[in-house]
Amino acid sequence: MHAEHTQKRKDLLIVPGKIAWSVFLISVVGLFLEMLLIRWIGTEIRIFAYLQNTILVACFLGIGLGLFSSHQQIKFQQTLIPLSILLILMVIPSVRTVLGNISEALSVLDDFVIWGLFETTDNLVKISLVVIGLIGTYCLLFLVVDIFVPLGRLLGRLIDDHPNTIWVYSVNVAGSLVGTWLFVFLSFFNQPPFTWFLVFGGLMTILVIWFSRNIKTNLALLGIIVALSWFVGLVPNSLDVVWSPYQKLVVQGLVQDDTGFSKYLVTVNNTGYQAMANLSDTFTSSDPERFQPEKQGLSQYDIPLLLHPNPKNYLIVGAGSGNDAAGGIRNGAKNITAVEIDPAIISLGRKYHPENPYTSPSVNVVNNDARSFFATTTEKFDVISFSLLDSHTTTAMTNARLDHYVYTRESIEQAKSLLSDGGIMVLTFEPTKNYIGDRMANVLQDVFGEEPISFRIPRSEYGWGGVMFISGDLDIARNQINQNQLFEAYITELQQISPLSFPLTTKIATDDWPYIYLESPKIPVLFYLLFGMMLLLLFHSSIRWKIPNLITRWNRSHWHFFFLGAAFLLLEVQNISKASVVLGNTWQTNAAIISGVLIMVLLANWVAYKFPDIKISFVYLALIGITLTLYFVDLAQFAFLPYATKIIVVGSLTTLPMLFSGIIFISSFAKVERKDEALGSNMVGSLVGALLQAVTYLIGIKALLLIVAAFYALSFLALPQQFGQGDGVPSPNKTR
Repeated sequence: MHAEHTQKRKDLLIVPGKIAWSVFLISVVGLFLEMLLIRWIGTEIRIFAYLQNTILVACFLGIGLGLFSSHQQIKFQQTLIPLSILLILMVIPSVRTVLGNISEALSVLDDFVIWGLFETTDNLVKISLVVIGLIGTYCLLFLVVDIFVPLGRLLGRLIDDHPNTIWVYSVNVAGSLVGTWLFVFLSFFNQPPFTWFLVFGGLMTILVIWFSRNIKTNLALLGIIVALSWFVGLVPNSLDVVWSPYQKLVVQGLVQDDTGFSKYLVTVNNTGYQAMANLSDTFTSSDPERFQPEKQGLSQYDIPLLLHPNPKNYLIVGAGSGNDAAGGIRNGAKNITAVEIDPAIISLGRKYHPENPYTSPSVNVVNNDARSFFATTTEKFDVISFSLLDSHTTTAMTNARLDHYVYTRESIEQAKSLLSDGGIMVLTFEPTKNYIGDRMANVLQDVFGEEPISFRIPRSEYGWGGVMFISGDLDIARNQINQNQLFEAYITELQQISPLSFPLTTKIATDDWPYIYLESPKIPVLFYLLFGMMLLLLFHSSIRWKIPNLITRWNRSHWHFFFLGAAFLLLEVQNISKASVVLGNTWQTNAAIISGVLIMVLLANWVAYKFPDIKISFVYLALIGITLTLYFVDLAQFAFLPYATKIIVVGSLTTLPMLFSGIIFISSFAKVERKDEALGSNMVGSLVGALLQAVTYLIGIKALLLIVAAFYALSFLALPQQFGQGDGVPSPNKTR
């Protein structure tokens, strides 16, 4: 054991017999808190919904710094105080508003679309807003890093002290798996942040009692944290607040009469999302001041059905709380299939929608991702409507927003295959940039062979508006328009008020490059600034936590683990992205892939233990070979399989490289003297890998596999000679 680790420690009470249990608990706490902050901060402070994995990177940095300084003093207050500060900032309304507006400040970097765009032509104003936005982002990330350093220190010290490397690392991975599923479990039941922090407080209390010499102070801080989290969750003047597995949903009443509310506003992550409105003929006729009589029956929810002479079977993707389904019922559709990814939105629609469309026997509500539904249904539809399916949220692990894969060429082709003869497809979207509208028109022209009919619907009491693109059998659509004088006059009026012209030159989104909000393949300026910010944060935090020359003193061993970490994270990102196309971009997919990765790591530990004579060079050959082979495998060919079978097949294929990389990692980890620094190097590598996923904006997702293979090759070249000689893993009694 390293000399620094043999000194008597007075900061913590470590009981030798509890080391494995302690590693398990700290791993559960660390992963749970990581997911908690990613979800909570990404929801309440919108800039982190666009900088998808930034909180993840800050967590990695904090844990990595903690691992590198595990011999230093550990105080749980250093975790709990910055977490308390973060909660206090979110409790103060004015501060919360300022933090929420960081995204608006950074939206002036207009090569990356952010909802709530701030428009100005004054360069000085732009620079000022960017600086303010970056400073606010930096301060928040600084707090997140601080939160995780003590946890990383404790993890590093415990692992370094344990006599059996394979066992203690397996316990670490198992704890991470439990932490992941604990948070998934709470999300499944729509639990709010108060519950998350309550669970964190309970787990942290055990750590405090086991280890801390300052129990009263730490328990008081935990009490403050849990209490503050209750205040953070309050939303004044709301009828309902639901934290679904995807987003925060708030329902507010907008229009009230003697019988109650006739219109409700649903916000998603503190941004307007949709209005549940009563557009029945009886209701709209009773209030001509709000509802123009000449527009009755011509709302954006009615138009798709008017384009077909006999719309019996109607498919809605992005069905939301039921406005489109209500339109289908009003226009006589016999069989309406409403596909919505978020189960909480469906529940809110059932509870609040004034027309109660989801209780109608003609409506079949399907809780699924659009792509997953396209791949598995055998039905044909007369009309298919993509209804304002624009995302306000993202996953934490990839650059893809929830809606990205819905508008790719492959997705539109799948949807086209579901149209019956003479079928009509309607795509309604709110393009905030001209090139986004052109991209939509271009992909429809590419798939259907004819430029779509398009017009802009203004926002009104009849709906939130947007640009409507009509494809499919356009002869039938035009005939329907021409036969209805009011309908024809309305569309002509819309095309005259807001004439649209699309050059059809914008790059079409594909499953490999699904970025509908980028004009062309490039890394947005904001991500270069983010990379620079993370370098500054690394330098700043290294000084703050007294870790001088963090990287400059690295040897081959450090770089070996660094490259393994970078490759591992990029491979995980690639896996989730590819699996999302086949399994759906759902929380279940993300949880299944992450869990599959951790299970593969546990399996790798078992293989390395049972077959200690395995040669690392052969493992590397298999690892790089499988990684390159996956480059040529199209997972979409498995889309027809039943869902459970798909999870097994796709999960096994995408996580197979993790088995071999896991064998390499545990083999090297068992032989390295400083376990804490090895894990720290690996964590810093993961941090860099998370940042490097931005290159997918430039080169696409599949090409990540080539970078992954290159990183694995570099880890082989950096492999210390003593790691590559002899047996793959020492026997348990020789692991130290």
